[in-house]
Amino acid sequence: MANELLERAAHQRPAITKRGALERLFTLMFQGFVYNQIWEDPDVDLAALDLKPHHSLLTIASGGCNVLNYLAADPGRIIAVDLNPNHVALTRLKLAALANLPDYETFFRFFGEANDTANRAAYDTYIADRLDPVTRHHWEKRNALGHRRVNMFARNLYRYGLLGRFIGILHVVAKLNGKRLEGMLEAKTPEEQRAAFDRLIAPLFDNKSIRLISKSPVSLYALGIPPAQYDELIGPHGNVMATLRERVERLACDFPISENYFAWQAFGRGYDTVHRKAVPAYLRAETYDVIKARADRVEVHHAMLTDFLKGRNAGSLHRFVLLDSQDWMSPAQCSSLWAEIDRTADPKDARVIFRTAGADSPLPTKLKPGLLDPWQYLEAESKAFHTKDRSSIYGGFHVYVRKG
Repeated sequence: MANELLERAAHQRPAITKRGALERLFTLMFQGFVYNQIWEDPDVDLAALDLKPHHSLLTIASGGCNVLNYLAADPGRIIAVDLNPNHVALTRLKLAALANLPDYETFFRFFGEANDTANRAAYDTYIADRLDPVTRHHWEKRNALGHRRVNMFARNLYRYGLLGRFIGILHVVAKLNGKRLEGMLEAKTPEEQRAAFDRLIAPLFDNKSIRLISKSPVSLYALGIPPAQYDELIGPHGNVMATLRERVERLACDFPISENYFAWQAFGRGYDTVHRKAVPAYLRAETYDVIKARADRVEVHHAMLTDFLKGRNAGSLHRFVLLDSQDWMSPAQCSSLWAEIDRTADPKDARVIFRTAGADSPLPTKLKPGLLDPWQYLEAESKAFHTKDRSSIYGGFHVYVRKG
């Protein structure tokens, strides 16, 4: 099932073509565990979504972080959908842990630190029996050494997955060149952040190994970037290195390091577990009781968005979070998705948000004529939200609202 869903999502060209072969290599890599955390800023999402207590929200699950983050805004229902079973399992685990672990400190140790052997006992005592059989089998499956998959939470979850290992490779390359990326986290002021970037990171963009990595679409599959999205990342000038440098520089310099947990993941491979400022909202003490009481408002499904929406009632959804999924899609796939979004959206109160590798919204050129007629693009607001996105890895943030 997982292979079939991924193939339908990412395969656009015949296998005998160069692009088709790259697409199949991507699906082979992506069917495993990719994201140990989601890389979309929930603060920006919540500001753009304007959630109300009666709203039903549909989102791609990814690492499950923002599913929990959105609960703080008190929506009526959150529906999380993902075509990667590993991400579905991680989201379900987070929800079960939130509902059943005995207290905040145990929950933070499990997902904030995610590197303590006590997490194995916490899983067995409080979580395992509360999981559905498929999710429990996923986390208790043993590798060749006999270790259960849940052991990742005893050995630093944030060093696992394609993304975690890719970041680890970048740290190794930096150390081989005499640079310690963790030094970015020691900066206390914007000026110190700029100086640290110029000293530790900027020189790496002239490194041959880094340049080689950036020029290969295959190497960026570890970031969850399929061939179609790689084209958007390159941009009209065909210079992916310039794009990557600009976004890493923004991540390092444009937001206070002490609060930006995306920067901590990139440069420190974990969260700020001492001061707990650079952590997602769902891992904050002041949020814990609120979202714990609302954990039963979430349902999680292993499915493609378009397929899932076909089974929903007309006008039954208010908010849609598409992440960067449309960068993957062909015009036909994108049109099919939006036909279902338009059908299932509340006719008077609906919003869609998404991100793109490039700066511009792809919808005016991808969608069939007329599909966007009921929707208004909030261009100025979209640009303003993009400037506030602490993850800094995308080229654009976009908001569409249903014309009332």
